[in-house]
Amino acid sequence: MEKMGKRFQGKVAIVTASTMGIGYGIAERLGLEGASVVISSRKQKNVDEAAEKLRARGIEVLGVVCHVSNEQHRKQLIDQTIQKYGRIDVVVSNAAANPSVDAILETKESALDKLWEINVKAAILILKDAAPHMQKGSSVVLISSIAGYQPQGSMAMYGVTKTALLGLTKVALASEMAPNTRVNCVAPGFVPTHFASYITSNKAIRGAIEERTLLNRLGTTEDMAAATAFLASDDASYITGETLVVAGGTPSRL
Repeated sequence: MEKMGKRFQGKVAIVTASTMGIGYGIAERLGLEGASVVISSRKQKNVDEAAEKLRARGIEVLGVVCHVSNEQHRKQLIDQTIQKYGRIDVVVSNAAANPSVDAILETKESALDKLWEINVKAAILILKDAAPHMQKGSSVVLISSIAGYQPQGSMAMYGVTKTALLGLTKVALASEMAPNTRVNCVAPGFVPTHFASYITSNKAIRGAIEERTLLNRLGTTEDMAAATAFLASDDASYITGETLVVAGGTPSRL
């Protein structure tokens, strides 16, 4: 950490769902590299606690309560960022939900709606609000999942929504936001966070996942943060429309 560069000095980064887990790791990494970070989640208490932890590390941070499916919350997130910092350089869309472990054809309509609403639609609407404030050289990173490549089992419908983010990155947003804003995607493997605890806390399942990776381990929030920071930075200035799989060699694609 001491040798970390300052690729985001003078830049402003919004990270959704960033008070714990992968989102927090990304906000921390961008902040340690010099960004002013805007963190958000649904609960004020979580926002306050995360902001305090980041400030203790010397990071400039603004915490905003934002339920990404709430139009007013999304608007406040962008408005408060502009009021305080006057610009947006990076948007990382990390918010996701998995309200059902049923097979796709047994999933309740309300759960299908929530999956679509949080995992796909909200990412589009956040960018719709942020885009007018993003200037030349800005970048977007969508957080997908290894499950987007092979949606299966209890995560099948969740995986399908993450597949949608791959298409959204590659085809739609990268061309629509070019040439001023780059749009890329990170597809994390399994990381033992609160969100994935029902999988990673089960010893047998965890062991099976580790065996499927070439590196024989689960990912860390730092692994995901490093990949996201690379794609968001000027080091990736000639990369857009791409997905970086960060899954320890878990089979994903040819």
